[in-house]
Amino acid sequence: MIKVMGVGLSMHPVFVLLMMLSVATGQFVELITLFVIVFIHELGHATAAALLGIQVKSIQMLPFGGVAVIEDRGDLTAGKEILISLAGPLQNVLMIGAAAAMQSLGWWDGEFLTYFIQANTIIALFNLLPILPLDGGKIAQALVSLFLPYHKTLIITYRISIVASMFMIGIALFPLFIDQGKIELNILLMGCFLLYSGIVDYRNIPYRFVRFLVNRDKLFTYHVSAGSLAQPIISMPAKPLDAILRLFKREKYHMVYVMNAQGKIIGVLPEQRIIESYFEKKG
Repeated sequence: MIKVMGVGLSMHPVFVLLMMLSVATGQFVELITLFVIVFIHELGHATAAALLGIQVKSIQMLPFGGVAVIEDRGDLTAGKEILISLAGPLQNVLMIGAAAAMQSLGWWDGEFLTYFIQANTIIALFNLLPILPLDGGKIAQALVSLFLPYHKTLIITYRISIVASMFMIGIALFPLFIDQGKIELNILLMGCFLLYSGIVDYRNIPYRFVRFLVNRDKLFTYHVSAGSLAQPIISMPAKPLDAILRLFKREKYHMVYVMNAQGKIIGVLPEQRIIESYFEKKG
């Protein structure tokens, strides 16, 4: 991995292997073009994150695309995540516009121009699919988190992503059931990659949720400075702590009202107290 202005740049070993194979198959120019397009796409994410005050850790080039790894310290709101996610496809739209303008001025023409525009279009549209970890999946997850508790948001969006990935694999294999049909290899490989990624991320939901809880202090500081009203959560004394924590929303600060069997409030606890008690119990 190399670093440019503090941002790490790395290539997946399989991506390097594909580049080497492209030389042997005579498709090196096409692959380099895709590399540049994907890199500019990810650079859009990284630039948007930096402008919003979010630290960019690295840009990684993967076999089927790329990813800009940003650090979430509790200040990544749904709005910021949506803007960062849209910044990538926006770069593809800008490149398509620039190519079309050059064509209209007579500065660029031919098959390579058509390939360049088609590649940008496919990459932009593919990334906007509502499948995690694609941009569309992140946008969908951010929108859902505005209405549902964060833990439930993670469960629902990753399950949808896994099902959608399996659907992609089904589409790729469907020609097998048609006479003389050919497998859509690109769709199959991307579907398998997204399915694997979705399963791994789904298994890591507990770790992501713990990180969400650890970073709640910044949210408390923000709401205190803004004078925001806390959102109440009603709980019975015997209710497990983890069940209460799973009711927390991404951009809401909570006060937990403990109520007895007679419906009388016997205690009011700030969310930090619940989180501290939860981790003390875990310890």
